[in-house]
Amino acid sequence: MSQREKLLSKLILIISLFIMLSGSVWLNYSSADYVLKIGVYSGSYWGTPNSDSYRILDQAAARFEELHPNITVEYVSGIVSDEYSEWLAEQILKGTEPDLYFVLPEDFSLLASAGALADLSDMIRTDSHFDPGSYYAPCLEAGRYNGIQYALPQESVPTIMFVNKTLLEEKGIAFPESDWTWDDFYDICEKVTDVENHTYGVYGYTWLNALYSNGFSLFSKDSSQCRLLDSRVLESIRFARRITELNQGYTVTARDFDIGNVAFRPFLYSEYRGYQPYPWRVKVYSGFEWDGIPMPAGKWGGNYSELHTMLLGVSARTRHSEAAWEFAKMLSSDAELQQDMMRDSSGISPLQAVAESPETVAFMKESIPGGIIFDKESIHEIMSSAVSIPYFSKYEQAMTMADTAVSEMIADGPVNEDELLRIQRDINRFLKK
Repeated sequence: MSQREKLLSKLILIISLFIMLSGSVWLNYSSADYVLKIGVYSGSYWGTPNSDSYRILDQAAARFEELHPNITVEYVSGIVSDEYSEWLAEQILKGTEPDLYFVLPEDFSLLASAGALADLSDMIRTDSHFDPGSYYAPCLEAGRYNGIQYALPQESVPTIMFVNKTLLEEKGIAFPESDWTWDDFYDICEKVTDVENHTYGVYGYTWLNALYSNGFSLFSKDSSQCRLLDSRVLESIRFARRITELNQGYTVTARDFDIGNVAFRPFLYSEYRGYQPYPWRVKVYSGFEWDGIPMPAGKWGGNYSELHTMLLGVSARTRHSEAAWEFAKMLSSDAELQQDMMRDSSGISPLQAVAESPETVAFMKESIPGGIIFDKESIHEIMSSAVSIPYFSKYEQAMTMADTAVSEMIADGPVNEDELLRIQRDINRFLKK
């Protein structure tokens, strides 16, 4: 466990006890003047260029204050994303947390399980102006814990496959179709790989990429069981092993991809979006032409990929619950703000109508040279079928246990089901503690 995880775990434990003792405070709108505090980080969580990370928030605040003259919206600026989790945990611990705050994907389950986030079910059920159906289902699912909606999606980032178009052309290989499969992927990797001449099929493709595209999750929905020995998991591990074996013992590196010697690399959409336009593409990958397509489909799945979603949560102890809900709803579901977010940020709107709008498609084609993936149908398919990982309180540790063991097995030798059974039992014992 990293130093950050240890600190967060300690803080969340204290937070949980503190909230249990103090209880939740829910008050409605008041005619008196008051301040609505927002928790937000600066820059881009996705690690890509963002010249004005507060513009959308400022725009929303101005509109909100115009609608509610008695409310002033405030936030603390300058908290970088790497320090935001600890800052927020400390604020909760001191009882000075914001009324509404952005929730990083990896922190959601900890905050929800500790009782730091308000249950939004009543707000959603009674608000006639809120339509859950307007969202892509995986995006909304990202803010759900144990079947309860604790947060709204603000922006999402799926994983797509980068393709080195120049290398494929040099090898006389056609660019893959968007509905390509594991077999197509393997065939191309096999044709491209030439260890003596230092060209390789893929960098960074893991058994987890394969698992998600095979339509399965490593953990059960109730988070009580690890399923390493399920046939779909075993298929995914064996496929990742086959891909690795093509390199004949050589470990492909990021530099190999950067200099144009690798055909494929899975990337977050945010990096594709952030570095494709000039001049960033020249600074990062200037030696070859590249584009993106959906991930290759597994035997039992589809062209699915992992989805990361930035969330908006309301404090369980806010004194201004309705105002916090209204502001969260505005940031999450207002079409104009979401359209602007897609221009400013490196994410995709969780709203179907915004992500698939003619304006969005035109903007993507204009700002992302090539961009063959980004038509209405492709966006819908990627976002609708993406896999929202069900984070839970022990997720990171349990996943690390599984990933470390499986990755070593893939790198060093054949898949050993007896060893996987032992690992599965260890993880399940850990989950039950």
